[in-house]
Amino acid sequence: MRIETLLNHCYKLKSFVYSGVELSEIGGLPSLVADITARSNGITHCSVCGCRAPLYDHLDQRLFKFVPLWNIPVYFRYRMRRVNCPAHGVRVEKIPWADGNNHVTKPFQLFLARWARKLSWKETAEAFHATWDDVYRSIKAVVEYGMAHRSLEGITAIGVDEIAYRNSHKYLTLVYQIDASIKRLLFVGRDRKLKTLLRFFRILGKERSAKLGFVCSDMWKPYIKVIRKKAVNALHILDRFHIVQHLNRALDKIRANEVKEMKQQGLDSEILKNTKFCFLKNETNLTDKQRLKLKDVLQHDLKSVRAYLLKESFQLFWSYNSPYWAEWYLDKWCKRAMRSRLEPIKAFVKTIRNHQPLIMNWFKAKKQYSSGGVEGLNRKINLVTRKAFGYRSYETLEMALYHTMGQLPEPKFTHKFC
Repeated sequence: MRIETLLNHCYKLKSFVYSGVELSEIGGLPSLVADITARSNGITHCSVCGCRAPLYDHLDQRLFKFVPLWNIPVYFRYRMRRVNCPAHGVRVEKIPWADGNNHVTKPFQLFLARWARKLSWKETAEAFHATWDDVYRSIKAVVEYGMAHRSLEGITAIGVDEIAYRNSHKYLTLVYQIDASIKRLLFVGRDRKLKTLLRFFRILGKERSAKLGFVCSDMWKPYIKVIRKKAVNALHILDRFHIVQHLNRALDKIRANEVKEMKQQGLDSEILKNTKFCFLKNETNLTDKQRLKLKDVLQHDLKSVRAYLLKESFQLFWSYNSPYWAEWYLDKWCKRAMRSRLEPIKAFVKTIRNHQPLIMNWFKAKKQYSSGGVEGLNRKINLVTRKAFGYRSYETLEMALYHTMGQLPEPKFTHKFC
């Protein structure tokens, strides 16, 4: 079977034909070069508007990178033409296998972009005889196509969170769709400001925002303010992950302060040595050594022990199914905690009381929605950045996140190359 036949089977070109294939050396590598010729009865089109336009002249031959065959680089060779467009003047013709001045064909762009989800961009370029810039431009083209063609209809539940992506308190605001049927990244915004989240709701639109049924977020005030204003029909949920996180911070602060006080008073602080994770971990996740250490510490009358017992009793709050009885238990626990004389715990109680209606929404949603899935997606973001050893610019990071986690639609071709 001839290579021209394979090319016609995998990637047939309208108004163009594969006129021959030869083996040549390009960039120090043996490569297959497929010549493309325009049909004599073919119609030329303007690359700007896509309208029919008369032929003006011919340019020099150009090479376009195609998907490798048997790990041999493949190139299309074509002598470009210019057309005289009535609207845009003399322009290069529109060709079906590449856009603009790009020397990488559309199928090869999609091929590289798919592999770049599995490998680092550098590894992808090395594996398929491309450059890092080829991979970057390919991902950019695929993401731009996906963002232009993605659907935002049918979204009923979203999760809002932020992550630090650089030192010096550089944050990203992230919005995910967390419906049962699909979990994907919807929005990436620089900083964690009120205006950042407002930009997402402008993209979503008023009608789709009004159809939101559930919104999960943490206690960041700008987020709460925007969600109250824009997602008017949604049940806003502050779920257990962020609340328990605040309680754990209060407990760890008490432990650290108590160790410091014991040292200042000349008391033996070895009792609390290596107890941080004994207190913070769930009992089922403790190692045998940590379980023995915790059992020994609980025999002493310490502030840290009292705080730990309060933390453990708070876990019962999440076991309730009825919003009424859950709120009854929460009020009872808060009164007990306020009598503990532990200032970090008392500060936590004040936070809880300020956000109590939003916390109770978790029970009203029948525990179906939480930010647990959001935190899992955030960990995936950490893997994406770690695989690339970081990104130099915010724009590149944003593009990489949409590419990896956005579940964006891809261009369709007659043959699946990978």
